[in-house]
Amino acid sequence: MWRVGTVVALRDETQTAKTITLRVVDWPNHVAGQHVDVRLTATDGYSAVRSYSIASAPNAEGRVELTVEQLPEGEVSPYLTQELAIGDHIELRGPIGGWFIWRPRQTEPIQLIAGGSGIVPLMAMIRSRASTGSTVPFRLLYSVREPGAVYYRNELQAISSRDDWLTTTHAYTRAAPKDWLRPPGRVDTSLIANVTWPSSQTPTCYVCGPTAFVESIAAMLVSCGNHPDKIKTERFGPTGGLK
Repeated sequence: MWRVGTVVALRDETQTAKTITLRVVDWPNHVAGQHVDVRLTATDGYSAVRSYSIASAPNAEGRVELTVEQLPEGEVSPYLTQELAIGDHIELRGPIGGWFIWRPRQTEPIQLIAGGSGIVPLMAMIRSRASTGSTVPFRLLYSVREPGAVYYRNELQAISSRDDWLTTTHAYTRAAPKDWLRPPGRVDTSLIANVTWPSSQTPTCYVCGPTAFVESIAAMLVSCGNHPDKIKTERFGPTGGLK
């Protein structure tokens, strides 16, 4: 079933990513970690559909936030990030997905690991955790190219500084801030072992990012003793996949 969302707010997250807030009158609500299909239709009838993770926490106001990264060769993302305006309408189908989700009734420690725009569904989980009475501790390991590529920077800093349930670790792959303790480089087993929950705590691990990143991280989590059944993954490719 396709629904119509009205754009009520737009916010730049980075130079190439924008958060779109939609008001969907008949929105059935969602669970943190789910995604939607977005359909754009041209005046000649041609349409294109892409999947995007939901960034907002579940809410009763019919508000849905999507954070979209503009892809250089993208067919849909340039329109969503550069041309979409407040008051415009786009079609949505969803929410979709029942595996890569976090529910407030979960009681185990939560490990989130994101690569680039893979932070989006994990941010929905963090926001959901912050808006409920859950007492579950979260840890986030967020890998990005450089400081300017960090999504939700101020919000993550505020939550991590204010509340002790969220610990955030950034890993920069190409350029790190001055005096950053860890030199730029990919996430490795040593970092996984040092900053993620130990396997003895039996955390549920959520990993989202490009396919190669997700496969690498999942293998490292297993090598650190985590059971494969406790590792949930979401991956995306250059076209058509989740963003």
